[in-house]
Amino acid sequence: MRGWLCALWLAAIPAWAQPAPIVIGAVVSDTGLLADLARDMRKALVLWQEGCNAAGGLLGRPVELRLLDDASEASAAPRLYRELIEGGQADLLIGPFGSAASVAAAATAESAHRVLINATGVTRGVHRAGRRYVFQVPAPVAAYGEEALALARAAGYSRLQVVARNDPGASEAATRFAADAAAQGLQAAVTTMAAGTSDYKGPIAGARARRVQAWIAFGRAEDAAEMVKAFKRAGYAPALFLAQGAAEPGFVQRVGQDAEFALGISAFEPALGTPGNAGFVARWRQRWGSEPGVVAANAYSAALVLERAVRAAGTLEQEDVRAALAALETETPIGRYRVGEGGVQLGARPAVVQILRGRVEIVWPLPLATAQLRLPYPRWDQRQAHAPQ
Repeated sequence: MRGWLCALWLAAIPAWAQPAPIVIGAVVSDTGLLADLARDMRKALVLWQEGCNAAGGLLGRPVELRLLDDASEASAAPRLYRELIEGGQADLLIGPFGSAASVAAAATAESAHRVLINATGVTRGVHRAGRRYVFQVPAPVAAYGEEALALARAAGYSRLQVVARNDPGASEAATRFAADAAAQGLQAAVTTMAAGTSDYKGPIAGARARRVQAWIAFGRAEDAAEMVKAFKRAGYAPALFLAQGAAEPGFVQRVGQDAEFALGISAFEPALGTPGNAGFVARWRQRWGSEPGVVAANAYSAALVLERAVRAAGTLEQEDVRAALAALETETPIGRYRVGEGGVQLGARPAVVQILRGRVEIVWPLPLATAQLRLPYPRWDQRQAHAPQ
């Protein structure tokens, strides 16, 4: 009997000695209108967790995820993050899906002096002046036009038409683009269009009158598609046509071969030649049997940044982790992490892509290009159909 009790006691020792997990808390949109768009966020965090634990965990402890569902309601973010913070459920925090929810979550974390890694919020409202605990990983929307402007300048185009969907993100990107263009001596007229617009006769007439060389648009795939349809009806082709939404999968589906030669702005592509991206894409494909998109890459990169900051700090103390994040410079699948005032991301920058033979190819910046840039944007009477690939 005594031997049996001794054996039982010895067998229990490993369980008693197992260190408590480090709990990473986040709010995700598992249900509601955003669930389909946000699904890859959960998958990315799980992929990172599995890799981290397989490598021995973090600070010698296993990592556990505590993910709460906001049902796609941004207004739920403060309550859910308070639950993670005040209930002692989470040691570290990753922000929710979307800019609106991230703004609310950032305010909650800042008031509690708790570090929050912004994984998906791209608008300026997430990183107000004076914030010390919120750190952005994805490229801010204000940076979306920087590479587009550099490309236009490199091509020698100085007369620009800027068209923005009437939403906060697109408007912020267009305003920043126009200001940067003016500072560089370029002419950029800005037009704002309502979501769902199909009538671009006015902007096209204005662009023709101004002899615009480059049409730059900020918005979604449906906006880019409607512009292409309007261009074709009007027989109009600027020398450079770049629409943010042309990088989205739905763009080619909407206009077929008329998508050819359009340029888009992409924060992430599986072929992006950033350090570590090939390994991330391979692991994603093996684990989930699909291609990772921008949500997946942003969330995975956010978790990597948090992991590296904690390792650098050597502790979970919030002030130490905050200082480590402020000083950290590291590479991720979406590009370099480096932040400035207010925790705004300064390192990662979107790429310019072009639709060539039905495929999305990176064409700018040149060191990351997967295909050669094709300019000018061809006239409609000079186009030839291509065989599907």
